[in-house]
Amino acid sequence: MKVVLIGAGNVATQLGRALYSKSFDIVQVYSRTETSASLLAKEIGAIAITDISKIAIDADFYIFSLKDSVLEDVLKQVPENNGIWIHTAGSLPLDIFCPYTSRCGVLYPFQTFSKNREICWAEIPLFVEASDEAVLSEIRNMADKLSGKVYPLSSEKRKYVHLTGVFACNFSNHMYTLSKLFLAKVGLPFDVALPLIDETANKVHTLSPEEAQTGPAVRYDENIIHKHLDLIEDEQIKKIYALLSESIHKMNK
Repeated sequence: MKVVLIGAGNVATQLGRALYSKSFDIVQVYSRTETSASLLAKEIGAIAITDISKIAIDADFYIFSLKDSVLEDVLKQVPENNGIWIHTAGSLPLDIFCPYTSRCGVLYPFQTFSKNREICWAEIPLFVEASDEAVLSEIRNMADKLSGKVYPLSSEKRKYVHLTGVFACNFSNHMYTLSKLFLAKVGLPFDVALPLIDETANKVHTLSPEEAQTGPAVRYDENIIHKHLDLIEDEQIKKIYALLSESIHKMNK
């Protein structure tokens, strides 16, 4: 199966490597920047291009892994072809393809990606959607080669999965960043928080998040909460602490 990758960021890089390892023929990698396209193309035996009009028109799959804000502009410039157009976004609907092709779908990997991290694709939930059953079957065949956890899901429902990712991953990671700031105030490395972070993540494999919740906010210990608020100098971070404490108490009340 011939694949054209449109994008060379974190998702495109990891997906390109995974498809290449499963013997898909990655014929081209498109990126606006030559360095990004060339680095990924070299790794997966593809040709790097920076001109969207030079995209091959005989591929089986065209996989768009781009920022949501630029996808539609790129779609307008893709040469007409009979391949299946797929995007990998959690928040964009399938019908974004409607003005450009009738053979389209979604392959949304529910994972956080960085270019230099090894990923076990077999464990990643992949959410798929397509314009019709025949196209869905082809996308599912691709997805099944990557993961044992493939789920058909509509655009409307996929939005909630993406929202889950923002809370469970992006927001949690920002909490780590704030934690690092507090540790730096007393000259301690972030490493001292890692056992706590690991145990917190491990607990929800066997307990529900509600059962695993601990800390002063559960019982709303105002004495400790006010002491913590006094330590925080940044007003925005104070608001975050107060709002999270209120939410935790409300959920566990």
